Amino acid sequence: MSTHRRINVAKIGDVTVVKFLDKKILDEANIQELGLELFSLIEHDNRKSILLNFSDVEFLSSAALGKLITLDRKVKASKGRLKMSNIRPEIFEVFQITKLNKVFDIRNDESEAVAAF
Repeated sequence: MSTHRRINVAKIGDVTVVKFLDKKILDEANIQELGLELFSLIEHDNRKSILLNFSDVEFLSSAALGKLITLDRKVKASKGRLKMSNIRPEIFEVFQITKLNKVFDIRNDESEAVAAF
């Protein structure tokens, strides 16, 4: 398994649970590295069921949203599924404004998201 600097990766059954190590996902260089780590889960580790748990994330930039959209496309292209959970209300509001809450499968908490796979 790869070593990650921006994410913590665990398995619950067949589901790969990703938690973000940065509270603020704002810096462009960190977002690029984060994207590479997330994409490698699909492209190199062949993970099919991925849950992004945002419980520790306080801020998320628009560039980070772009990485999430790209991740979603890569997951779908590999016939996988992506879900998100534990998104703070102020961040969820951005998902609503951008209509990304219609694109992503967002659940209240990790256990609900894992059960939905």
